[in-house]
Amino acid sequence: MEQLLKDFLLSKAWYFIAARGLTAIVILMSIAAYAVLLERKASAWIQGRVGPNRTNHPLIAWIPFLGTFLQKGGFIQPAADGLKFLFKEDPLPGHVRKTTYVLAPIVALAPALLSLVMLPFGRLPTGEVITLCPGADIGVLFMFAISSLGVYGIALAGWSANSKYPFLGAVRGSAQLISYELAMGLSVLTVFLATAAPGQDNPLSLVAMVDGQQGAWNVLCHPVAALIFLICIFAEANRHPFDMPESETDLVGGFHTEYGSFKFGLFFVAEYGHMVIGSSLFILMFLGGWHFLPWLPTVGTGYVAALFGAAWFFAKLVAFLFFFVWVRWTIPRFRYDQVMRIGWRVLLPVAVLNLLAYFLWYAIKG
Repeated sequence: MEQLLKDFLLSKAWYFIAARGLTAIVILMSIAAYAVLLERKASAWIQGRVGPNRTNHPLIAWIPFLGTFLQKGGFIQPAADGLKFLFKEDPLPGHVRKTTYVLAPIVALAPALLSLVMLPFGRLPTGEVITLCPGADIGVLFMFAISSLGVYGIALAGWSANSKYPFLGAVRGSAQLISYELAMGLSVLTVFLATAAPGQDNPLSLVAMVDGQQGAWNVLCHPVAALIFLICIFAEANRHPFDMPESETDLVGGFHTEYGSFKFGLFFVAEYGHMVIGSSLFILMFLGGWHFLPWLPTVGTGYVAALFGAAWFFAKLVAFLFFFVWVRWTIPRFRYDQVMRIGWRVLLPVAVLNLLAYFLWYAIKG
């Protein structure tokens, strides 16, 4: 079993590559589906409601105890929602620019899939990093570059709709990305200074950042950078209170107003995919990655330790996704001018001052 797992993770044969690609799609779709369930159940808990608990299937109902748990907990709801999106009628409005209208959801989803393939989420006893792309020791700048391409899907969707509200949503999304990308990049530079070692082949790699947090997490050593990066994640993922491209209170549905059925489902999966990518980057750079706690020893040895490391990573990911939902029902949505003001007049100057302070600190220290 261990050899089969190692071959799957490290082999460069075409059938293993195809299997990893299919695995990435299945993982992203599953995470997005159950992230929706987490959002619905957590929202119901925060508001004092029950949430989805009536989805049933004859093949599940007969299982003793487990069948009732799956139904009442709503764990079959994602399958019902997915089948609904898949089999709904998918109309093509006559007034849209058809080629870009169909292409936009694919462009929005593709960067999330590519970023997920590159994400490291554990380490094998042999030293290889667990990822769906064997031998990938990529840097965070690559992740920024790929994940930022998702805004092209929003821009194409708003432009191809030939409607005012979707176009306004696309313009808002593009402006928001530019505004918060600068502060995000500057906040990460302080982590680069702390983790980059002289003579290292790839000092900006995510693996190097995780290895540099074995003594203390970066969220404790770089709290200002972590806070700026956290706020920028919400803006980059278009999540409340920074959901300006959608903003249903004033733009109906924003950039995806003219979309429905499966195409709308792709936008939905892409949004949750970018939530997963942003959360994973924060965990890797500021919360120790697959390490449990800096002052506690590793659980087990060999492949057991690798399994527990991947489990810690996914546990942190679930907690971070819950944090996204918690913020949604805690902070009211900002106005568009407030979003721009926060990005340019607050986050960017603070990120620059924080970077200068760390430059001065390392100059005096070194």
